[in-house]
Parts: sequence; structure tokens; C-alpha cells
Amino acid sequence: MIFEKVERIMEKTGVQAIIVTDPYNIRYLSGFSGGEGYLYISKFASVMYVDSRYTLWAKSECKECAVETTGRQRYKEVNDRIVKEGIENIALEGKHLTYNMFRELSEALVCKNITALSDELEHLRMIKSAYEIERIEKAESIGDEAFTYILGEIRPGMTEKETAMLIEMYMRSHGADALSFDVIAASGLNSAKPHATPSDKKICNGDFVVLDFGCVYEGYCSDMTRTIVVGKPDGRQVEIYNIVKTAQQAALDNIKAGMTGREADAKARTVIENKGYADCFGHGLGHGIGLYIHEMPRLSLSSDTVLESGMVVSVEPGIYIDGFGGVRIEDAVVIQNDGVRNLTKSCKELISV
Repeated sequence: MIFEKVERIMEKTGVQAIIVTDPYNIRYLSGFSGGEGYLYISKFASVMYVDSRYTLWAKSECKECAVETTGRQRYKEVNDRIVKEGIENIALEGKHLTYNMFRELSEALVCKNITALSDELEHLRMIKSAYEIERIEKAESIGDEAFTYILGEIRPGMTEKETAMLIEMYMRSHGADALSFDVIAASGLNSAKPHATPSDKKICNGDFVVLDFGCVYEGYCSDMTRTIVVGKPDGRQVEIYNIVKTAQQAALDNIKAGMTGREADAKARTVIENKGYADCFGHGLGHGIGLYIHEMPRLSLSSDTVLESGMVVSVEPGIYIDGFGGVRIEDAVVIQNDGVRNLTKSCKELISV
């Protein structure tokens, strides 16, 4: 079924074969999770090419394509196949490859015409199967458990690095195969940095603490953010938090299949703008979640992508105020025809610890 979709891409782009190099597209199309090698697809064959370190690994995971081991001349085997099949037009993944890698492949392949694909293969991954959604949901549940755990551990005097480490250790020891991305634990003024790196700063009474984390379960990512206060929140903290919470709920209540990413973004952004904080919400509302943590589609001011049932996206509005702090609340949801199904279960009331 998947390879039939790739054949339609070949027909549409006028190429006879595609060489896939992006590790996430390789895994999606072939099942191979090793992250090395390249996948050759034509109307005649689908072959995963790896060196000898990965041969057994690839053979254990590739159920619908052949596996061949490359020798010292890395591209000899695929070139032999190109000649055998009479391939004259081949496509590479332009978005994934650096200029040098694209040039290396172009010079190595014995093919008359070499072109670049854009997002065509990534588009195939946007709508998730029930199998994929189950794994994202499991990964998200591990994150929910980690949040409950850290609420019982976090305290004044603990550093951001220590907080991030505890969240990571919990997820890894409770079923996670890896992290979706490095844990963000940002406190006090650092919470105004949307992608702050945990530091040696100690968490103090009165701090906002933004906790953004996710894990990988059987290849699929989770992503969630909660913002808490250590100690008693002041009036402005309560105000900012409630605006973000209201904005997120407006999005969750109104996003559905058929609208564009821009229209989805507006559901939350309008709430924040109407409260006078338009300049404090600089990023998009969300992104796709799957084998990679930031996939298509995007929920943003510039996204014309039409949302479809089965897409899994984050919904994560925020307000970030330099010299004060920031709030972000994020859930992972499945787009449905009549709304969304929320995969994130953690409490969203302002929690004080």
C-alpha cells in the first residue's frame, strides 16, 4: 500500500526511481530503524542498501523490500541495478540532503537525469494509521506519568538540569526507548525562552517552571508541556496562565478536519491577541508528531495545509514576557472530522508545588 503511494509520486514527478536517505522516511517506507544506508524504490524493485554492520538488523525489520549489503564501493550495487533496470530519471530527497551530499550522490549515480523531491515523501507520513496512533498514545501516557512523578520531586533549590534529568530517567525507566528531544526545564526568567536549555540555575519560590518533554515508544514520539509555579503564584502569573489555558482550550474546542493550519492557529492566537499579548506569542500553535518530533503539518500563520482526519499534532500556545517569565501548555491530539481526540491527560489547572 505504501509503495503504491510512492509509485504515484514517481508518476506525478516523471521519475523512474527514488533514492530515500532521510532516516524517518526510510523507517516509514521499509521498517528499518538503523538510520544508516539508503532505500532504492522503482517500479521493478524496493531495496534497502546497508553496509555489513546493519545487514542482519535490516533483514529482521524490512518485510516488504529486499536487503542488499554494499561493498567498499558504496554505490556499485545500486548502480548495477540502475543499469539493469534501464533507469534514466531518478529523484533524490532534496530537502534532506545537504548540497555536498546531493552533489556526491549525483556524481556517483550512473543515471542520465537526477532531480530533487521536496516534501512528497513526508506528506505520506502526515495521516497516521491506528497502529501509529496507538504508539504515540502510549508514548504520551509515559509522559503523563513522568509529569505526575516530577510534581512530587521538584522543590526550591533543585536546578533546572536536575529537574530535566529526573524527567528523563523516569521516562527511560518506564518504557521509553529514547527521548523525542532534550527535556526543557526552564524556571523564573528563563521560562520566557520558548526553547530554553536547562541550566545550573536553582529553582526558587515564586518561579514559573516550564516543563516540555517527550519520549519515543516503538519509534513514535510524544510531546507535552506543562507550566507550574513553585510556591504561591502572584496575580499576574495567574492572569497570564489563564489566558494561555483559555487560548489552548479555544483551539481544542474548534480545531477539526477541513480547516487549514492557519485557521487552526488563529483559534488560539486570537484569544491571546485580544488580551494584548500578540507580540508575546511568536511561534506557531503546533506541529505534526510521528516518527519525528516536528513533522508536517504545521499549525501556524503561514500554513495552508488542510487538516485531515488521522493527523496527530501538538496544540501549544504560549505567552513569553522578557523580564517576567513565560507559560506554555501543550497537548498532543488526533485530528478527527468533528474535532480532536486529546492524547494528553495531565491536569491543566495552575499547579503550585
